[in-house]
Amino acid sequence: MFAGRVVDRTVIAPQRDSMTVLRRLVLSVLAIGTVAPILAQVDRITGQPFATRSEVIARHGMAATSHPLATQVALDVLKAGGSAVDAAIAANAALGLMEPTGNGIGGDLFAIVWDAETKKLHGLNASGRSPLGLDRATLMTEVEKLGRSTIPPRGLLPISVPGTVDGWFELHGKFGRLPMAEVLAPAIRYAREGFPVTEYIAYLWGHGVQAAQEDQFPGAFLQTFAPAGAAPRKGEIFRNPDLAATYELLATQGRDAFYRGPVAEKIDAFMREHGGWLRKVDLEKHTSTWVEPVSVNYRGYDVYELPPNGQGIAALQMLNILEGYDLAAMGFNSPDALHVMIEAKKLAFEDRAKFYADPEFSKIPLKGLLSKAYAAERRALINPDRAGRTYDAGNPALHDGDTIYLCTADAAGNMVSLIQSNYRGMGSGIVVPGTGFGLQDRGEMFTLQEGHANDYAPGKRPFHTIIPAFVMKDGRPWLAFGVMGGSMQPQGHVQILVNLIDHGMNLQEAGDAARWQHLGSTDYHTGKMRTGGTVQVETGITWATVRELQRRGHNVTHGGGGFGGYQGIARDHEHGTWTGASESRKDGHAAGY
Repeated sequence: MFAGRVVDRTVIAPQRDSMTVLRRLVLSVLAIGTVAPILAQVDRITGQPFATRSEVIARHGMAATSHPLATQVALDVLKAGGSAVDAAIAANAALGLMEPTGNGIGGDLFAIVWDAETKKLHGLNASGRSPLGLDRATLMTEVEKLGRSTIPPRGLLPISVPGTVDGWFELHGKFGRLPMAEVLAPAIRYAREGFPVTEYIAYLWGHGVQAAQEDQFPGAFLQTFAPAGAAPRKGEIFRNPDLAATYELLATQGRDAFYRGPVAEKIDAFMREHGGWLRKVDLEKHTSTWVEPVSVNYRGYDVYELPPNGQGIAALQMLNILEGYDLAAMGFNSPDALHVMIEAKKLAFEDRAKFYADPEFSKIPLKGLLSKAYAAERRALINPDRAGRTYDAGNPALHDGDTIYLCTADAAGNMVSLIQSNYRGMGSGIVVPGTGFGLQDRGEMFTLQEGHANDYAPGKRPFHTIIPAFVMKDGRPWLAFGVMGGSMQPQGHVQILVNLIDHGMNLQEAGDAARWQHLGSTDYHTGKMRTGGTVQVETGITWATVRELQRRGHNVTHGGGGFGGYQGIARDHEHGTWTGASESRKDGHAAGY
């Protein structure tokens, strides 16, 4: 069945959704005389995989993004001779304009690129660092002034260096074919001429504007994103001339226009005037980092994620634990399957809370965390009949050693898996006048627990939630994919892969299938999990499964938010084609040529 779109903790389902069927069946209960047969019928209807549409298949190129117009921008760049990286940058620039509720050049970027010529995977960490001039003691004083014990989610304090623009130019310098001016031209044109705002983005935009109206921070947030006094509504034409001007600077002057030139100078002057800490020197010193993606083998598939400071290895740890169970025999979204998947998540997230941080500041036991032996130790902690209320982080051996997701593929066989974010929706709520973009609030993710791996320090990258993924099969590229949504991302990665590999779903079905998410694990800003947390499930997970999970001690609720969305592109080596998918929970679109 269709899981529905989650809007403000309410599942908004299409007319032919199973909830409509449920209402009709329940109305007939008087004639039947008991609810049990009705619930059995509903469970048979809702407990099946479902796709909102067919997969998209094309020969020459493919793009899957969270906005239909951004997908078309990517295809136009591919048709003009651009590489998959050119198309990804062009789409990301368009999304920064069209979906400011999830991304923009005031945020950070991570990417995995398959280079068909060298037959090699490349990973890029384009996340920024905390201000050099904000020491820990000053930060603690400012936090205490606000009456808090954690870094606030909005305002000047959580702002870190934006890494996206440098990420674009690093990717383009290594894999680009077209001039950057040509790559950015579509986004510049849309920013000047305007574009119609889509339904789900308009909903989120309204919340972002409401928060800004309540905050009343300095800067040009409302002038930029609510020029008529309110957020644009669905179908309304929105323009951002300041962002067009910023993009034009990047197109003509390169990345230094952002980190050393006019943009950096505007940011510096604004911060000095209003008591912020980000300075031009922070921007000047910023660099992205090329990293080796890390992987585990799951039932013959090599699944790749980027190493910390991101959370991608949580998905790999979960897969290692789950490989010891026959999930296919247990059945799709059955009580047994969901129980062990939820427990695997709890175990991985305890390690996430303890070990994941900037590797330049902490020694991370990466090989130990990803070893099969360590996974077996962790798996042994799972009680098949009872939910765990609390777990401790493991002791692996130490060896030396609201977001957008998009993916693109070109005729040469190159593939890009890219994720980019402001962190919380529209970020810090700070827009420097004349720039057209909001600054991220990723610094909120530092902990203030002294001595913790993710404790705040100047010039340090905070823990990150955004993670791109890639899968190889038999030494050849198979799948670029991602799932948006904070701590849902590694859980979503695992669910997509289990749907594809264990349950044999196609690329579209795997994304549209009903999802679950576990909340309440030990985290950077919370205390130790003591009560087992909460499991939120979409309406496609049957009542029989929910009841059995509850019997085992899980606190399960229907509905909630933050289950997606997802994009994926797979390579069909037999036919030489690309297959694309974009799920139904957001405004996304997959298309090829």
